[in-house]
Amino acid sequence: MPLPEPQKSRLSYIDWMRGLACLLMFQTHCYDAWLGGSARQSKFFMYSQLGGTFPAPMFLMLAGISFAMVTEKLRQKNVPSGAIARATILRGAQILGFGLLLRVQEYVISWGWAPLSDLLRVDILNTIGVSMMLMGVMCWIVLALQSGPRTRAALVSAAVGVTLAISLLTPLLWTTWRPAWLPWPLESYITGVHNLGTPQTWMFPIFPWTGFAFAGLAVGFILQSPWVRGREASVFLSIGAAGVVMVEFARWLDAQPRQFYPIYDYWHTSPSFFLIRVGMLLMILTASYAWCRWGAGQWRFSPFIQLGQASLLVYWVHIPFAYGRVSILAKRAQSVGAASVGLLVIFLAMVALAYVRTHAKGWRQAYKARKG
Repeated sequence: MPLPEPQKSRLSYIDWMRGLACLLMFQTHCYDAWLGGSARQSKFFMYSQLGGTFPAPMFLMLAGISFAMVTEKLRQKNVPSGAIARATILRGAQILGFGLLLRVQEYVISWGWAPLSDLLRVDILNTIGVSMMLMGVMCWIVLALQSGPRTRAALVSAAVGVTLAISLLTPLLWTTWRPAWLPWPLESYITGVHNLGTPQTWMFPIFPWTGFAFAGLAVGFILQSPWVRGREASVFLSIGAAGVVMVEFARWLDAQPRQFYPIYDYWHTSPSFFLIRVGMLLMILTASYAWCRWGAGQWRFSPFIQLGQASLLVYWVHIPFAYGRVSILAKRAQSVGAASVGLLVIFLAMVALAYVRTHAKGWRQAYKARKG
């Protein structure tokens, strides 16, 4: 979904983690669409949906990491800050445009039962696009104000500051500070209110979701430091350890008897739960790096890396085959076993599609060379 990364051979862990997010997304959508009867009340379904809470923050954090790497690459080429901002903001606008087009596709597929308001639903692709645009604006401001050897530190500090601000403001913006004076299509991007009068937990508004992208932005700029590149393995282990510390600190913070916010919703808006999820993402990032460096992540063919290299395409394509009129199984009528077979079919089909997508250009060039 995010910007293309430079130096793919060094950064396979990013594609691998994105591919893992794709698999978690597939299983969430497939089991939710197909399981019926008692299977929907089972612990299996509960854990499946729990696993479904990971893909969105994973995609957003990885978008931030990739954004930082692309920005740093342009900065090292002495591209002016205005040109960097223009390129990155336009890319974010393009992703937002894809998100809006996907809403049109979903509306057409669901013609007859989907409400017209679904066209304006704030889904994860919309939020990735908006987040990239906001990251472009932040980087533009920092690069315009700061130059020299401290620029990267300023970018990291600004990204961390925005992450904290989003996390701390979310509980207020969802409750006592809610911008209810805005038209609901605009407020939906802030609180996820949609047209239902109150913030909806199944939406992906800027608060809190964009915070994961800015957290990834900070991590990405840290990883671009020359000092870090020479100590990559130890730095990633430190990142994983920092994730553990974040989780434990957030648990301690939540256990305190006094709460700062007048309305406290731990699972949806609290800074404590946000911090736990960021910590878990850092641990997953470290595990992905370790798997790709020392494990089987790059043994010949990796389906996860393949999916990660075409994540936008497989995200777009798989949805109609789970939820739409062309669903490969009857919806809300399957056992766990039948739905699992369907999931395997979706997974293999998406890996094949990603393989074709990433190799098509090489095949065309080889064909032209043979003809020439």
